[in-house]
Amino acid sequence: MSVERVSVIIAVLLAILAAFAPIPNVAIAFVIIGLVAGWAIAKEDHVRVLVTALVLAAASNALGSLPAIGEHLTAIIGNVGAVVAASALAIIAKNIWARIMP
Repeated sequence: MSVERVSVIIAVLLAILAAFAPIPNVAIAFVIIGLVAGWAIAKEDHVRVLVTALVLAAASNALGSLPAIGEHLTAIIGNVGAVVAASALAIIAKNIWARIMP
């Protein structure tokens, strides 16, 4: 299994757990997991991750009005969005580094 795949599995499980129970310093864990996953993502997937980060950030509150589960779904999508946003930052940093240091 690749680093990217393991990071995604851990991130999704942690995002679901954090939606139902408070986990201290979970935001730091999301950032670290996202940065590691972003650094390991192949070049052909960069655009997909960047667009996913934008969509998750924009759509994270869309399910909040659903009765009973809306709050939890919003939290899960927001948590996954935080991981993907950190991955996007790692991709951007990696691309900037590649341009500066050929």
